[in-house]
Amino acid sequence: MNTITRRQAFGIAIGAATAVGLTACDKAGSGAASASASPNAKASGPALSIPAGGIDEVFEGRRIQITLDPGAHHDGQHMPGMPTIKIDGKELHLMRNADNSWVTVVNHYETFADPISAAKAAVRDLQGANLIPFTPKGEAL
Repeated sequence: MNTITRRQAFGIAIGAATAVGLTACDKAGSGAASASASPNAKASGPALSIPAGGIDEVFEGRRIQITLDPGAHHDGQHMPGMPTIKIDGKELHLMRNADNSWVTVVNHYETFADPISAAKAAVRDLQGANLIPFTPKGEAL
């Protein structure tokens, strides 16, 4: 006999409903994730909005200095085009994601549209604590 049982029909219905639900979640989640990560990012890499002389400001009592040096060195590595961020004179390690958003070691699980907002978020999260410079594994301070 080639008839389908109620148990098999129920299993097929549950599987189809799950597939439709996961597809809807994926479509809704992908748009929100890309919009929140970097609203101004472009695939080709946006020009950074850092003036030629850099940024030197006080934010919540902490001095933030951001410079864009074409021959910048970060942690002993040559990283051309990467901004250098210092909070109270100590370098904040900054990383660029593939979608042109930015993260720091202080806010490693939160992305930012530009280095300026990443630096300000790091200052807020430090809550007055001193920034300990990032050193790659195996290097001493």
